[in-house]
Amino acid sequence: MKNLFQSGFTLLEMLVVLVIIGLVAGFVGPRLFGHVEGAKVDTAGTQVKMLKSSLSAMYLDLGRYPTDQEGLSLLNTSPADENTKSLWKGPYLEESVPLDPWNRPYQYSAQASNSGQPFSLYSFGADGQPGGIGNNVDVGYVPSSR
Repeated sequence: MKNLFQSGFTLLEMLVVLVIIGLVAGFVGPRLFGHVEGAKVDTAGTQVKMLKSSLSAMYLDLGRYPTDQEGLSLLNTSPADENTKSLWKGPYLEESVPLDPWNRPYQYSAQASNSGQPFSLYSFGADGQPGGIGNNVDVGYVPSSR
């Protein structure tokens, strides 16, 4: 004989559970997503320090930092200048130069930075524009002329 009563959830019980999950997500979600942009700023700072270390290793071999024309690509590609080509012991990065957390290239210049570095290396931050505060702040070694 077949069991006339089957166990399971009613539609009403399922809707109540979904409403509760929605309420919890509504309270917790914005707090979690508010930390995502701050984490991107921290990630950009970490990547800038990693790129600085690679530039320092390259400097020990070449005796100079990349020119504005060479940029960060010199970390993975040997210089065109035959005099320094033999000194280049790269690549100095395991992969290609990363984009910043907002999917834009890092800015590099042979101009000294405001933090005393002999080069400038930074991200424009979330807004992609020079300057800014909060999540829009320029992250890294910003040129001293700004």
